[in-house]
Amino acid sequence: MRGVGNKIDRPLLIIIALLVCVGFFLFSSASLGLLAREGTRFSSVAFSQLVLGIGLGSVSLFIASRIHYRFLKQYSIYFFIFATILTLLVFVPSFGFSAGGATRWLSLGPVSIQPAEVLKIATVLYLATYLANMRSKLGSFQTGLIPFILILFVPAIALLLQPDTSTLVVIVAASSGMFFSAGAKWRDIGILILVAILVLAALVTARPYVLDRITTFMNPAQDQLGSGYQIKQSLIAVGSGKITGRGFGQSVQKFGYLPEPTGDSVFAVAAEEFGFVGSVLILGLFVALVIRALWIAVRAPDYFGGLVVIGLTLLITTQALINIASMLGVIPLTGLPLPFISHGGTAILVMLASMGIILNVSKYAK
Repeated sequence: MRGVGNKIDRPLLIIIALLVCVGFFLFSSASLGLLAREGTRFSSVAFSQLVLGIGLGSVSLFIASRIHYRFLKQYSIYFFIFATILTLLVFVPSFGFSAGGATRWLSLGPVSIQPAEVLKIATVLYLATYLANMRSKLGSFQTGLIPFILILFVPAIALLLQPDTSTLVVIVAASSGMFFSAGAKWRDIGILILVAILVLAALVTARPYVLDRITTFMNPAQDQLGSGYQIKQSLIAVGSGKITGRGFGQSVQKFGYLPEPTGDSVFAVAAEEFGFVGSVLILGLFVALVIRALWIAVRAPDYFGGLVVIGLTLLITTQALINIASMLGVIPLTGLPLPFISHGGTAILVMLASMGIILNVSKYAK
């Protein structure tokens, strides 16, 4: 086992740096589309992305890479409770505010944060602690599947009330990957899939917008000026890029056509400007991130470290794949941003902090 004085994994650090740099340039180009829109403050968007996201995120990565990951295990329950309370504060009128029919943000003076991003990493850390402690007893319902569901029940309620179904899907996907990696039985995985199907059916019944997204996915041409507008414009942007793209900054769709050029539609802008080649390179960076992170997870010195790396990696890559797939019309639109690239200061800060934790685990890899 490597000693305390060993350095962090350089290949992973290079991949992270490339993602941040590529994300900065793609965001810079996509944000030009905001200048043509009334009511959009370009300066506030740029400040959130550069200062809160990349700036403070880089600091958080450095700090997280210096703190021994086992220290997080001791306080994971307190972090989980704190993140849950922080997420519920969005419903307090003096703290939280709504936008687009959802209540997901906390106002902290001149900036706003999305506490659900903190809840992601807190859930992974606490779940990794539980699974590592109970790995020899996960075959039992009483110490395996039931506690796993109860742990996820807490963030599920907080996110469904906002509502933020897409973030919940990412957390459940990452948590299920951790549960399976920890040694859960196929029987329990089957039960989880059945529960997920039942919950989805309930959401479709209770929330019309979920059914609307599924209907639009099945027949995007049905309402091209309404629910099908975003996917139509996204496909136009992707198709316009062809093989090598229009060139950096030359996207047409970002000027008044794509609803969220710096948000969940940023991949469509990238595909229009850099074509199929650029799209494959972006996807390749995320694939490289997964491969290198899993290499670290396999060589982690203990179960907790390995599960933390798996969970944090799945949070980012699952969200990336969902975003890209939805922009290509492969799955229904979700509204999830593209990690490291889409606008979101809190999201980038938390992502870089989670990468710092993985880098810290890499110091002690076998």
